[in-house]
Order: sequence, then C-alpha cells, then structure tokens
Amino acid sequence: MKIDIYSDVVCPWCWIGKHRFEQGVQLLGADAPELDIQWQPFQLDPDAGDTPVPLRQAYAAKFGGAERTEQILGQTQTTARAEGLPMDFSQGQVRVTTLPAHRVLWLAGEQGVQDAVGEALFRAHFEHGQNLADTAVLVKAGVAGGLDGAEIAQMLASDRGLAEVEAKLAQTHALGISSVPTFVIDGRWAISGAQPPEAFANALRQIAAEQGAPAAAAGDEACGPDGCAV
Repeated sequence: MKIDIYSDVVCPWCWIGKHRFEQGVQLLGADAPELDIQWQPFQLDPDAGDTPVPLRQAYAAKFGGAERTEQILGQTQTTARAEGLPMDFSQGQVRVTTLPAHRVLWLAGEQGVQDAVGEALFRAHFEHGQNLADTAVLVKAGVAGGLDGAEIAQMLASDRGLAEVEAKLAQTHALGISSVPTFVIDGRWAISGAQPPEAFANALRQIAAEQGAPAAAAGDEACGPDGCAV
C-alpha cells in the first residue's frame, strides 16, 4: 500500500499527524499492511524568502494580531506536548522558505531515509527553533537522519534536486491539495488532517479490505487538528 504524505516541515500539525499516523499503524499490529511511504512537498508559505522573520511577527500579520497568534501557538504546543512531542515556541522560530528543506527530503527519498530526516527537520524547527533555510542546520538534520553531510552541502550549493522538487510542488497544486497534512493512499483515497490514531487505523483497515476510506474535513484559516490551510 503506497502512502503519499503531503507535508511541510514548518507545519506543526504535520508533525503531530505524522506521529498519530504511526500510532494508527501500530494499532493494527499484525494486520498492518505493508506500507510504502513517500513524503511529498508542500509549502505553507511559498512567498517566504531566505531572510528570517520572527514567527510571531509573521503569524500576527497573517492571523490578525498578537493575541490570536498566542492562542494558536499555545493550543498547538499543548496538543503536541500531550502527544509526547517537545514542541517549544519559545525557541525563536522564524519564517523562511522551506524549499531547501524539501530538497534535503528529496535527497533522503532517493536514499530511503525520508522518515528519519523528516523527523530531524521537524525537531530542528519546533524543538530547537533553528532556521530551516540555513545550510548548516539542514546538514545537521540530514546527518541525524542518515545522509552524508558533504553530499547535502554540495547539493544545496548546486541546482541538484531543485527541478524535481519544483515539479512535485506543481503536481501537488494540480492535485488540488490545499491543506496539510494530507495522506493519499494508493492514489485513490485521501485522509486530511492530524486525525486520531484510531481514525488512521480504521481507514487503513477499510482500504486494505477494498471497502473505501472515510473522508475527512479540511482545516480552517489557521493550523488546526484538520491540517494547516492556506
């Protein structure tokens, strides 16, 4: 069973959804189907550049002020910590382009270590507040996930992987995916949002039995349990 996970490395609900999906697979136990998981790129903020902007400043501009920003960050951080994820928005997170990070994930996909590299990138941003457009940060995360640091640096200094990632981003747009995380199963069924583990387990069980999967709602204008809308 092929699972395409559309995600961005600065999407908090994508990190939460990743772990809930993994828990859902674990709930199936011996009945879990063999999964071929591929991470597909999505940019929550395609207009972000290389110059870091404080995340709170960017959120205040996007979501209507500091009070709403603190509400979003606080609720999201509380949910993540309840899942055992060390999300900490006091670490000085910044708004930057995630295109270089998606190139690192593309390289990880070529070498079969996407899951580990993706986890390292999530932790770099959400746990440590590191700049995901910084080559040194990307190299460190990639090495933590099993990639060669010199190869990452050489790739980022060139155009390697850029056309492939841009083509995948265009394909994502063509498919009509507008919120993340979105889990597309065998190219036929979609589960949107960071659903509870039981929902993932039930969907996988039903799809494996060729009975179809339940539809899921998209998120609101902010990041929420049903994903991060743009």
